[in-house]
This record gives sequence, structure tokens and C-alpha cells, in this order.
Amino acid sequence: MKQIIAFTGLPGTGKSTLAEALATDTAVPAFAGDWLLGALRPHGVLRGLERPAFLAMYYDLLGTLIKRQLMLGQSAIVDCLVNDEIAGRWEELAAEFDARLRLVECVCSDEGEHRRRVEGRRRGIPGWHEVGWDHVERMRSEYPQLDRERLTLDAMDSLSGNLVRVGAFIRRT
Repeated sequence: MKQIIAFTGLPGTGKSTLAEALATDTAVPAFAGDWLLGALRPHGVLRGLERPAFLAMYYDLLGTLIKRQLMLGQSAIVDCLVNDEIAGRWEELAAEFDARLRLVECVCSDEGEHRRRVEGRRRGIPGWHEVGWDHVERMRSEYPQLDRERLTLDAMDSLSGNLVRVGAFIRRT
């Protein structure tokens, strides 16, 4: 069955690592919002955008890539923060193509470790910036906890164990 597998969570909780590992293991394409923004930024597309317009563009770009994969009869992996509204839109999109939305929420139960991960990482996304702990705090306030069915994974657990959990979750009927 075709699926939209959306990895969500605050920066530094392991969502990109898990999304990329799953994409590698399954040969399902993974789309990361920050990579899209990094490609747009040098062209001035983001300059001067108000936050609502920025977010609308961000999620519409991801939605278009997801839709294209579903149109091709394929699944898609998405790496970005998701709220209930976006999850609802993607659930409707999945239903349109007889697919299923699977949400995987990534958390880090150790705040000190979470902060160390954020402050110590270098993602190297061309055209895009690194984020600091202040960004994580802002995202925490802007994105309330999801009220939808989801698998929650802790970054303090092993990557291999979390991948096994994701595999079982996406194979569930």
C-alpha cells in the first residue's frame, strides 16, 4: 500500500536521520523541507515573506512532491515539522490516492542531550542555515503536540531499534 510517512519533531530529535535511513532501506524517496528552502534561498524567493506565506509555500512544496509520488503509485517519506492541520491535509491527499498517512513523531527525552545535539550539529544543507537552541524553543511553542495517531520515538534509543519500530509501524494494516 502507498504511504506518506511523515517524520515530525523538533530540530535535533533524529527525524532527518530516521527519514534518511528509512529511505535508504526502502528506496522510497525522502523529501526534507529544509533542503527545498536551501535551494530557494539563493534566488531571493524567501526574502521578505511574511511567516504565513512562508509556511504556506513550504508545506505546498512538500505537498506537491508527495502528490507526484502518489500519482506515480509510489510512497513518499517527508521530513519536517507537522501540526494537526497539515497532517489532516496530507491524510486527505493520501485518501485521494488510496494511500495511508503514517506519522512518526521524534522526541528527545533528555533536554541536555537534545541541546547538545542541536548546538553541535552541522547539517551542511546548501543555501540553508544551521539552527540554534532558540529556534528549537520557538518551534516548541509554535507546534503543539499532535492529536493524531502516531508512533513516538525517543532519540535516546538506538537508531537501529527505532528503525525496527518504524518498520513495524508502517507494515501495520
